[in-house]
Amino acid sequence: MITSILIILTIIFTVVGNLFLKMGAMTDGISDSWPLSLVNIKVFIGLVCFACGVLFYGALLQRLPLNVAQSIFSIQFVAVILAATIILGEPISLTTWIGILLVSCGLAIIGLSVTQ
Repeated sequence: MITSILIILTIIFTVVGNLFLKMGAMTDGISDSWPLSLVNIKVFIGLVCFACGVLFYGALLQRLPLNVAQSIFSIQFVAVILAATIILGEPISLTTWIGILLVSCGLAIIGLSVTQ
Protein backbone atom coordinates (compact mmCIF):
# COMPACT_ATOMS: atom_id res chain seq x y z
CA MET A 1 0.00 0.00 0.00
CA ILE A 2 2.72 2.49 0.98
CA THR A 3 4.73 1.51 -2.08
CA SER A 4 1.77 2.24 -4.37
CA ILE A 5 1.21 5.62 -2.71
CA LEU A 6 4.90 6.50 -3.12
CA ILE A 7 4.77 5.56 -6.81
CA ILE A 8 1.68 7.71 -7.39
CA LEU A 9 3.07 10.69 -5.46
CA THR A 10 6.41 10.52 -7.26
CA ILE A 11 4.71 10.45 -10.65
CA ILE A 12 2.30 13.26 -9.74
CA PHE A 13 5.07 15.54 -8.48
CA THR A 14 7.25 14.79 -11.51
CA VAL A 15 4.41 15.51 -13.96
CA VAL A 16 3.39 18.71 -12.17
CA GLY A 17 7.05 19.76 -11.95
CA ASN A 18 7.45 19.30 -15.70
CA LEU A 19 4.30 21.28 -16.44
CA PHE A 20 5.30 24.19 -14.21
CA LEU A 21 8.84 24.19 -15.59
CA LYS A 22 7.47 24.38 -19.14
CA MET A 23 5.01 27.15 -18.23
CA GLY A 24 7.78 28.99 -16.40
CA ALA A 25 10.12 28.68 -19.37
CA MET A 26 7.45 30.40 -21.47
CA THR A 27 7.00 33.19 -18.90
CA ASP A 28 9.20 36.26 -18.53
CA GLY A 29 11.83 36.04 -15.83
CA ILE A 30 13.52 38.79 -13.85
CA SER A 31 15.75 39.63 -16.83
CA ASP A 32 15.92 39.00 -20.57
CA SER A 33 19.33 37.33 -20.32
CA TRP A 34 19.80 33.65 -19.60
CA PRO A 35 19.68 32.19 -16.93
CA LEU A 36 17.81 35.05 -15.25
CA SER A 37 15.14 34.76 -17.93
CA LEU A 38 14.10 31.52 -16.17
CA VAL A 39 13.76 33.03 -12.71
CA ASN A 40 10.04 33.26 -11.99
CA ILE A 41 7.45 31.73 -9.68
CA LYS A 42 6.39 28.98 -12.11
CA VAL A 43 9.95 27.69 -12.50
CA PHE A 44 10.34 27.82 -8.71
CA ILE A 45 7.14 25.80 -8.19
CA GLY A 46 8.34 23.30 -10.78
CA LEU A 47 11.65 22.87 -9.00
CA VAL A 48 9.91 22.42 -5.63
CA CYS A 49 7.69 19.74 -7.20
CA PHE A 50 10.75 17.97 -8.61
CA ALA A 51 12.38 18.09 -5.17
CA CYS A 52 9.29 16.53 -3.58
CA GLY A 53 9.29 13.87 -6.28
CA VAL A 54 12.92 13.06 -5.53
CA LEU A 55 12.13 12.66 -1.82
CA PHE A 56 9.25 10.27 -2.53
CA TYR A 57 11.40 8.40 -5.06
CA GLY A 58 14.14 8.01 -2.44
CA ALA A 59 11.60 6.57 -0.01
CA LEU A 60 10.43 4.22 -2.74
CA LEU A 61 13.98 3.04 -3.41
CA GLN A 62 14.10 1.88 0.20
CA ARG A 63 11.29 -0.53 -0.70
CA LEU A 64 12.01 -1.61 -4.29
CA PRO A 65 15.05 -2.64 -6.31
CA LEU A 66 16.33 0.16 -8.54
CA ASN A 67 15.68 -1.73 -11.77
CA VAL A 68 12.03 -2.24 -10.82
CA ALA A 69 11.50 1.32 -9.58
CA GLN A 70 13.10 2.88 -12.66
CA SER A 71 11.07 0.66 -14.97
CA ILE A 72 7.83 1.66 -13.26
CA PHE A 73 8.70 5.31 -13.66
CA SER A 74 8.75 5.12 -17.42
CA ILE A 75 5.00 5.68 -16.97
CA GLN A 76 5.86 9.27 -16.05
CA PHE A 77 6.94 9.88 -19.66
CA VAL A 78 3.48 8.86 -20.83
CA ALA A 79 1.84 10.90 -18.06
CA VAL A 80 3.84 14.04 -18.99
CA ILE A 81 2.86 13.70 -22.66
CA LEU A 82 -0.82 13.28 -21.80
CA ALA A 83 -0.76 16.13 -19.26
CA ALA A 84 0.97 18.43 -21.75
CA THR A 85 -1.78 17.66 -24.25
CA ILE A 86 -4.61 18.20 -21.78
CA ILE A 87 -3.22 21.21 -19.90
CA LEU A 88 -0.90 22.90 -22.40
CA GLY A 89 -2.69 21.92 -25.59
CA GLU A 90 0.40 20.28 -27.09
CA PRO A 91 -0.45 17.87 -29.93
CA ILE A 92 0.42 14.17 -29.88
CA SER A 93 1.73 12.83 -33.18
CA LEU A 94 1.10 9.34 -34.51
CA THR A 95 4.73 8.47 -33.79
CA THR A 96 4.29 9.56 -30.18
CA TRP A 97 1.15 7.44 -29.84
CA ILE A 98 3.12 4.45 -31.11
CA GLY A 99 5.81 5.22 -28.51
CA ILE A 100 3.16 5.40 -25.79
CA LEU A 101 1.84 2.02 -26.89
CA LEU A 102 5.33 0.50 -26.81
CA VAL A 103 6.07 1.94 -23.35
CA SER A 104 2.74 0.58 -22.12
CA CYS A 105 3.54 -2.87 -23.49
CA GLY A 106 6.95 -2.75 -21.84
CA LEU A 107 5.40 -1.79 -18.52
CA ALA A 108 2.92 -4.66 -18.78
CA ILE A 109 5.76 -7.12 -19.41
CA ILE A 110 7.78 -5.73 -16.49
CA GLY A 111 4.70 -5.82 -14.28
CA LEU A 112 4.18 -9.48 -15.10
CA SER A 113 7.82 -10.31 -14.39
CA VAL A 114 7.73 -8.54 -11.01
CA THR A 115 4.65 -10.41 -9.83
CA GLN A 116 6.11 -13.85 -10.67
